[in-house]
Amino acid sequence: MTYARLFTEDNGESHFDDVEIQFDLADYVQSAAPLELSAMLLADEFRFLRAPAGWTSDFHASSARNFFVVLNGEWEVTASNGESRRFAVGSVLIVEDTHGKGHASRVVSPAASVAVMVQLK
Repeated sequence: MTYARLFTEDNGESHFDDVEIQFDLADYVQSAAPLELSAMLLADEFRFLRAPAGWTSDFHASSARNFFVVLNGEWEVTASNGESRRFAVGSVLIVEDTHGKGHASRVVSPAASVAVMVQLK
């Protein structure tokens, strides 16, 4: 499994990257067969975000490192280098462009979109 990563290079340009999640077999539930778990990431807090259909933003840096998980609807995010990606239901994006030119976002689904943002440490 992979998730998208949006980050800023030293020159201030934001770019996308794909991150492969490493899973390891673990006895997580005593009364069940082992599960595959990823490494734990530290988080501060989380919140839900709802944006109406057609919502757009100009380029901006993220206020914090966030995992952005789309629960319904679809987003298009454009890095400052010009690359755009779409994020539909179940998509995960780690937003790390907390400085530099940032990214632009828009809701491209015909209905509002709800996402959860988990702020990472």
